[in-house]
Amino acid sequence: MMITSHVLDTSIGRPASGVAVALELQEGDGWRAVARGITNADGRIVDLLPPATPLGAALYRLTFDTGAYFAARSRSCFHPRVAVEFMVDDPAAHYHVPLLVSPFGYTTYRGS
Repeated sequence: MMITSHVLDTSIGRPASGVAVALELQEGDGWRAVARGITNADGRIVDLLPPATPLGAALYRLTFDTGAYFAARSRSCFHPRVAVEFMVDDPAAHYHVPLLVSPFGYTTYRGS
């Protein structure tokens, strides 16, 4: 399985580099940490999971630390964390989860 993301700061029209991202898997009533990473200079995180990491079909969550990202740029924000839950139904597929973020809102979708 491959899970990637691309974070763009729409308030400045540029990639959001240095955003901490956590990947979790739902287990029962809770969440289990699977991986952590930081977006690169292009706002991408492509190596969140090592190649051929065996993960099954389940509900996953990517949490983006947008509060720290904006604070490092001396800007306040309304959403200090953005949590995006998504279903993985084909463990062999590539799941790309882009995030467009500004200090006061965000948008996400399933990318390719």
